[in-house]
Amino acid sequence: MEKDLTSYKMACVVARFLDEKIAKDISILNISNVSSFADYFVICSAQSNTQVKALTENLADKVKSTFSRLPHGKENDVKNRWNLIDYGDVVVHILHQEDREAYAIEKFWNHAFSIPRETWLKESEEYSEYK
Repeated sequence: MEKDLTSYKMACVVARFLDEKIAKDISILNISNVSSFADYFVICSAQSNTQVKALTENLADKVKSTFSRLPHGKENDVKNRWNLIDYGDVVVHILHQEDREAYAIEKFWNHAFSIPRETWLKESEEYSEYK
């Protein structure tokens, strides 16, 4: 893993990787001031169960090949409507659009700071597949 890869940079790059695979409504929440178990949540939506699974698998492969980093854990429901990848300091939630609306993670963590899309795209541009 890159020695200068901060949790902030990791969250931004993860968001970019998801964006480049057509994940929808990507958000990064800085939860470091309100949680002791992680620094950032990266949350995105998918249009189908198959896409939830594909985004999860692609992201794990991409993070492994780019940073030699394996998740601490992965969880998913049986139908692949909500998958979670735990990288310790960064936790990724990939949800079916309907489940994301129902669970409203951002509303529950409304006291966390949201990183604007323009900011995380700029922070992660060196990792773009489309240079």
